[in-house]
Amino acid sequence: MQDISDYKKIREDACVFYQTIGSIRCPALHHQPVHFTSEGFNHLVYKGNRNERDKSVQIMKFELLSKAKEIITLTTTHQEYDERLITVSRERFKKNLDESTSARYWGFVAIIKNFRVKVIVRALGNGQYHFWSVIPAWTTSHYRDIKLISNAKGDLVED
Repeated sequence: MQDISDYKKIREDACVFYQTIGSIRCPALHHQPVHFTSEGFNHLVYKGNRNERDKSVQIMKFELLSKAKEIITLTTTHQEYDERLITVSRERFKKNLDESTSARYWGFVAIIKNFRVKVIVRALGNGQYHFWSVIPAWTTSHYRDIKLISNAKGDLVED
């Protein structure tokens, strides 16, 4: 992992790399494009409640971006799927209104160069697929992941 004192440069470099991706086709999603939007990059930096993630966590996610791109390009199946209703703020009639919409999430887990990585792709309603997150897949807070984690290895573990 890179030094946190270089955070500003690391973030800028990651943003430039992220923007060059644009969109890539994913075999597991019927070769549909997965778009790398500003919303996905913001999710790497901020938690859902718009609190900034710890800088060391951000750096780890930035470093995993190239692996995320590779996984989306190569994967032919998803290992996880989740669907739920979420509230999103949308502009309607020149006003910001909160609306409920379905959010679908696909999780792709792969081992690349001895790192077990999970990439999450999201789609809101009937909208396009977009990159949502990348995480090392050896930590979990979900019961459904416990069996997968017991055999994971890597050296990016956080306390």
